[in-house]
Amino acid sequence: MTQLETAMAILMNTFDKYAAGEGKKDTLTKAEAKTLLEKELPGLIKATKNPGEVDKLLKGLDFNGDSEIDFSEFVVLVASLTCACHDRAPKK
Repeated sequence: MTQLETAMAILMNTFDKYAAGEGKKDTLTKAEAKTLLEKELPGLIKATKNPGEVDKLLKGLDFNGDSEIDFSEFVVLVASLTCACHDRAPKK
């Protein structure tokens, strides 16, 4: 697999791993999403000075208002964070 194919597989596997915890197997509950962020993006959580910001972020991801995060909503989060990191990273 190419690097991009591997990255896509990792995204899918990571989402599925946390979505399988409770509720529907194809969505993340708020608790599952919070666990995913804490385990997979610990630097982001530590950098957040206000714990309420994480809840605000999770609520903002729920575009369709169903109180769950589906894969498409998860990918938007990852893409947004990736863009933010890319913009701040020094260019080689």
